[in-house]
Amino acid sequence: MIRACLLAALWLTPGIAGAAPLAELIEEKTRATLGLRVPDTAAIRVAFTAKPVDEAMVLSAFWMDEGTGQFLANAVTEAGGVHRIGGVAVVSVPVTVPTRSIMPGEIIGAGDLESVDLPLGRIGAFTLSDPESLIGKEVKSLLTAGRPVMAQAVQEPLVIARGAEVSIRFSDGQLSLSAPGRALRDAHVGQEVKVVNIATNATVIGVATATGDVEIPR
Repeated sequence: MIRACLLAALWLTPGIAGAAPLAELIEEKTRATLGLRVPDTAAIRVAFTAKPVDEAMVLSAFWMDEGTGQFLANAVTEAGGVHRIGGVAVVSVPVTVPTRSIMPGEIIGAGDLESVDLPLGRIGAFTLSDPESLIGKEVKSLLTAGRPVMAQAVQEPLVIARGAEVSIRFSDGQLSLSAPGRALRDAHVGQEVKVVNIATNATVIGVATATGDVEIPR
């Protein structure tokens, strides 16, 4: 009875044209199970511990441990046979990693990076996998060769250092003023920063510019 129901379901299911290799069916199920966590660039390697057939029309009763990639399923063949299969599906994702140890304060260049395939489980939610998100950034904490880079480990290059003397500038289009100041914190381009006007000892908040000046918004 179960076999007859499965055969009927196969005949009535649109898009099923014939048997497919088990590895392809497992990859489809894995992508559907993990959803958006598996990017289009990911590669899935399937290793079987139980594989009584090589092809199947469809997989039923699919189960996967999302942490380890272990799976179990029923493979339904074209003849209507149902076979239990099992194994592991390992999802690998290309990730940009340093080619050398990079010290805090260094600026990351294109030559400092390479792409390697790593298991999805080793990639955290805050991993920066795109080289464009790393090139030109300043290192905040030591980066180890071959290991993924976390977002909190890099920052935009600093243009103002805490305690540095800066020029405080204000302009409304008709009037331009400037005064000497001292930065109370580090800042990168476009970041708000507190500075002390050395002449008046007043604290003001401005925006760091690429030249290392602090502009007071109108």
